[in-house]
Amino acid sequence: MKITVAIDSFKGSLSSFQAGTAISEAVKNVFSEAEVSVCPLADGGEGTMEAIVLSNEGEIHEVSVLNPVGKRIIAKYGIIPKRKTAVIEMATAAGLTLIEDKERNPLFTTTYGVGEMILDAINKGCRKFIVGIGGSATNDGGVGMLQALGFDFLDDKGKQVSHGAIGLKTLKTIVTDNANKDLRGCEFLVACDVKNPLCGENGCSSVFARQKGGTDETIPLMDEWLKKYAELTKEIYSFADKNAEGAGAAGGLGFAFLAYLRGKMQSGIELVIKETNLESFVKDADIVVTGEGRLDKQSVMGKAPIGVAKLAKKYNKKVIAFSGCIGDGAEKCNSAGIDAYFPILQKPCSLEEAMNTDNAYSNLKAMATQVFKLV
Repeated sequence: MKITVAIDSFKGSLSSFQAGTAISEAVKNVFSEAEVSVCPLADGGEGTMEAIVLSNEGEIHEVSVLNPVGKRIIAKYGIIPKRKTAVIEMATAAGLTLIEDKERNPLFTTTYGVGEMILDAINKGCRKFIVGIGGSATNDGGVGMLQALGFDFLDDKGKQVSHGAIGLKTLKTIVTDNANKDLRGCEFLVACDVKNPLCGENGCSSVFARQKGGTDETIPLMDEWLKKYAELTKEIYSFADKNAEGAGAAGGLGFAFLAYLRGKMQSGIELVIKETNLESFVKDADIVVTGEGRLDKQSVMGKAPIGVAKLAKKYNKKVIAFSGCIGDGAEKCNSAGIDAYFPILQKPCSLEEAMNTDNAYSNLKAMATQVFKLV
């Protein structure tokens, strides 16, 4: 029997690899001769770098970067040497989880550290980039990232504008002459499932800025500044489109990738499936196992387990899913390709107990053992 395990992380509890290992042990408890392939999984957000790097014999590198509020931190990213490819999660440099609640204010948070990561990878020979852009703390239109890469965003005195969305308020001129020359030979694939435009009622300021510390007063101001930034950008790059799908992702970082770096937006799970070569494992499997921390009606909207299930159904494979808990509408997962799903909790407990890594590992292994006894 061949089993392919491609399960997303149980956020705050188990990594994709840990969850996969627990299921692998469960399968071996029941079918000692089974061939189990554990394929780390993510949907473009947390865990994307680890999933792709582990699947491609890559390396983890560290670099000193500015976090969203300008403090020096060490960020990790992956390099796949044989492909000269860097795998970066934007959130490791500009993510909301990097700062305290009192520091959340998109007027001043920056994506500068993301540019520093890209620059470090360029200097190490990388020319292809896979970038996950979920979980940002920023709303600067990606200007911080571009500044780190050598683009000049100047005020009326010819000085660099300040970090954060507030810098866009004084933006008068954009100069590309000093941008890193190696960028011309780079390819950027951006894992993004956000379809929002840069500006307007569905733009990044109106939809996402409040959770990053935006207010009723600052949100419309930032939206206007981003419109001006987009207009100045279009004078340089005629194809720049503030209404493009994904332009509003990560506080406008999507727009920066599309306009300045010729980035290509791709579904997070589809990109991960391709880059981890998951299809080759799925098509040879007898059963495919997937899942994530919570399965509910939102899971069918581009989440990793459904991406795996759709791929499995291409080859008429049975799909089993495990999750930390089940929410309203989880039954929609059945019509989306998951044949059966199972929550892993063994007994009533507190959220803290359920989220404990050791407990989650034990619960997942126990439930998977019982399911495969039935198989």
